[in-house]
Amino acid sequence: MTTTAIRPLVLRPADLKSHDRGGGACTTPLVSAGIGATGFINGITEFGPGVAIPFHSHNCEESVMLLEGHAMLEMEGEEAVALQPQDTTWIPPNLSHRFRNLSDTEPMKIFWTYASLQATRTLTATGECRQVSAEHNR
Repeated sequence: MTTTAIRPLVLRPADLKSHDRGGGACTTPLVSAGIGATGFINGITEFGPGVAIPFHSHNCEESVMLLEGHAMLEMEGEEAVALQPQDTTWIPPNLSHRFRNLSDTEPMKIFWTYASLQATRTLTATGECRQVSAEHNR
């Protein structure tokens, strides 16, 4: 019987395909089920100057680290929080939130992790729900 061993990887974002999310945001998926992950997914999203993604929630925990730029985290029922590079968030499931780039001239970049391979994003305004991983196949 032959089994394929899952091997560790080093992922280099500059060598990976990015996906335009629309509205000035672009995502590069990193760890995913496609490379053998079984417990989480992560990636990097870059926001153009002044870009804010819509309010949304996820079906699992999320952690985001600001890599570059200056961001604002806005969450339902909480005060908005300005973020500096290396600030790291933890967001519980089903909490409506969004990130926005505070600069009108410089990009902003975040590193995100979802605690599920089946992470979903539900837009607060419309209720539209889709798998996060499906956004990377457009």
